[in-house]
Amino acid sequence: MSKNLTKEYKYAWDKYSKKDFKILFKISDDYKKFMSKCKTERECAKEFILRAEKNGYKNINEIINAKSNLKPGDKIYANNKDKTLALFVIGTEDMEKGMRILGAHIDSPRLDLKQNPLYEDTDLALFDTHYYGGIKKYQWVTLPLAIHGVVIKKDGTKVEIVIGENDGDPVVGVSDLLVHLAGDQMDKKGNKVVEGEDLNVLIGSIPIEDKEAKNRVKKNILRILNEKYGIEEEDFVSAELEVVPAGPARDFGLDSSMVMAYGHDDKICAYTSFDAMMKIESPNKTCVTLLVDKEEIGSVGATGMQSRFFENTVAEVIALCEEYSDLKLRRALTNSKMLSSDVSAAFDPNYPSVMDKNNAAYFGKGVVFNKYTGARGKSGCNDANPEYIAEIRNIMDKNDVSWQTAELGKVDQGGGGTIAYILAEYNMQVIDCGIALHNMHAPWEVASKADIYEAVKGYTAFLKEI
Repeated sequence: MSKNLTKEYKYAWDKYSKKDFKILFKISDDYKKFMSKCKTERECAKEFILRAEKNGYKNINEIINAKSNLKPGDKIYANNKDKTLALFVIGTEDMEKGMRILGAHIDSPRLDLKQNPLYEDTDLALFDTHYYGGIKKYQWVTLPLAIHGVVIKKDGTKVEIVIGENDGDPVVGVSDLLVHLAGDQMDKKGNKVVEGEDLNVLIGSIPIEDKEAKNRVKKNILRILNEKYGIEEEDFVSAELEVVPAGPARDFGLDSSMVMAYGHDDKICAYTSFDAMMKIESPNKTCVTLLVDKEEIGSVGATGMQSRFFENTVAEVIALCEEYSDLKLRRALTNSKMLSSDVSAAFDPNYPSVMDKNNAAYFGKGVVFNKYTGARGKSGCNDANPEYIAEIRNIMDKNDVSWQTAELGKVDQGGGGTIAYILAEYNMQVIDCGIALHNMHAPWEVASKADIYEAVKGYTAFLKEI
């Protein structure tokens, strides 16, 4: 009989050697640089492609156009519209025996500019926005905000825009009502304190010199944008501009044990999945890291997980490795095993009432496995099979990975979803596995450096051993 029949989830910090601390802080420092630079899905995909190519990955289109074949050990990536990315390391076994898949999303809650965003009101120029994803709207006022994105001109020219991140750059923001006049506002419910249509971004107040002109401040803003970027007002119609918190990711806590950043959800899992993928060289089963868009609004659209991009890409990979058949594709997907790498909610002692302490995630206790997510009786979730969980447990313990299990709050308290259920529709084994956060979906989220380190270790172990 086992001497210890109970399970205690211990702090990862307690097991670290000086070498572990050195690696942990090195990973965290690089992660902060990544998060400071990559605040949109396009910026993430671009940076990941640059890093992958430095590690020997080739664009799958180059292989297809050259009419070449893939062999074990080859590294390739597929880029879907600059917003979704799939990376593969070809294994020695046939694809139909299944793949090892890490899947995360690289979109985050934010404010998007509307199609006709620029207007003037009482000699002030503003951008009209529509929020993206689930946010507490009142959290986005009085913050320094930056503008990231692309404008596509009629001739197809792509103009990349980043305003508010460099030293000397101006920032923008959404104003709030002064407390002296906020009596009626303070009586409103939290979801009504700031309305969605009131998330208008203040961007300027200097008019053009022509005193007879109308909308003089707006025209001055258009002049500035035209001189710097060569764009006109009509170009906003074919733009994808996102308003995000301005400023870099930073150490958090007096002991620098945590990282504060915009977009931990879910770039923190994308980064750690990608880092683990870069460590894979000669696997037996083909390894995949899948980084997708649109999770925050239901995984819809051509770049969301519900598109056929991944399925079509796997078909292309099979055809480059061996003789293709639809049956091989179906078998490859069905026989695969996946970690749906998405964040979880960390227990917050300021708000204990929404959590079940025995089934909550905690900072510093490692990567979090969520057997299920969903809401109202697990509705809309993937509920992982115990056989698969047992297999995962064994791999984590063999590789000294600190891990814990959790659910997203108390029963009927709320809920959420990931891409897990979509991949499970292929009949593959899937479980949610990610990093716990404070302030999830707020402009600035917080994560433990220990959990970032354990996620890299856990994802690497999964790809190597499952």
